[in-house]
Amino acid sequence: MPSVKESRVPHYEQQYLDLMARIWREGHERVDRTGVGTRSIMGATMRFDLADDAVPLLTTKRVYWKAAAREMLWFLSGETNIRPLVAQGVHIWTDWPLDSYRRATGEAISMEDFEACILADDDFAARWGDLGPVYGRQWVDWPRYEAVPEAGERLYRRSARGEGHNQIAGLVEAIRTNPGSRRLLFTGWNVDELAGMALPPCHMTYQFHVAGGCLSALLFQRSADVVLGVPFNIFGLALITRMLAQQCDLEPGEIIWNGGDVHLYMNHAALIEEQLRREPAGAPLLRLVRRPATIFDYAIEDFVVEDYHPQAHISAPVAV
Repeated sequence: MPSVKESRVPHYEQQYLDLMARIWREGHERVDRTGVGTRSIMGATMRFDLADDAVPLLTTKRVYWKAAAREMLWFLSGETNIRPLVAQGVHIWTDWPLDSYRRATGEAISMEDFEACILADDDFAARWGDLGPVYGRQWVDWPRYEAVPEAGERLYRRSARGEGHNQIAGLVEAIRTNPGSRRLLFTGWNVDELAGMALPPCHMTYQFHVAGGCLSALLFQRSADVVLGVPFNIFGLALITRMLAQQCDLEPGEIIWNGGDVHLYMNHAALIEEQLRREPAGAPLLRLVRRPATIFDYAIEDFVVEDYHPQAHISAPVAV
């Protein structure tokens, strides 16, 4: 007969820690795009239940969920400039335009001074704060192609910005009207516009499934930084699934996270080993306290996380 310890259901975070340990132990070491170096494996899956307001926030270190929620709202706005994020104290996208500015000008400006310029100077923000057609642009304003009448049917041009496909609005309508569809998805991987993006989408394709009155979701993430990115991405997947479920009169079901190139950066070694020594505990909850008119009308005040008592934050540098 199994002991109490052996029969206990593992904490939801244990699969994340097991994945981290596996990569650190078995991952292939290689030089990556950033030059920092990684240990990497190909292909990983984690599953989390969202029933009863459960939310898969890590407990072995603090995840700044409000920053992740503000980022999700920024995506849904279609915005591609860091200025609205910086104005809210969210710095997670600043490294890329800051690096571009330093390389272009040779100026060793600090992040604080760069962000101050972004907030204070409209022209500076327009020139240096824009990230190109990243996530939000593709999610809610994917470019349409329209025939040029005077040039014949085979010549097409992009329609003006603001007249593109709104994948999110279309998804909400499809879930409501055709819940059995196998096309309940959206993606940010627009091949024609990748070169213009500060960073091509890592969490690139989301697919949804309705069964038994519940909405479940699967995310495919082509590139997964397990220390910094994945905790945010899992929370973001849970959040948008909850938002969609509420808008479509469904209960939240399960989220499935799939990673392609799943990696740990070599300069995170001390942080990884510290986190792997910690034991996960607790069961935080995510409450949506208001149902706005549309999925585009949520505000940060609509989200409340309860019973979240993580262990101390573990900081880690971003590889740009």
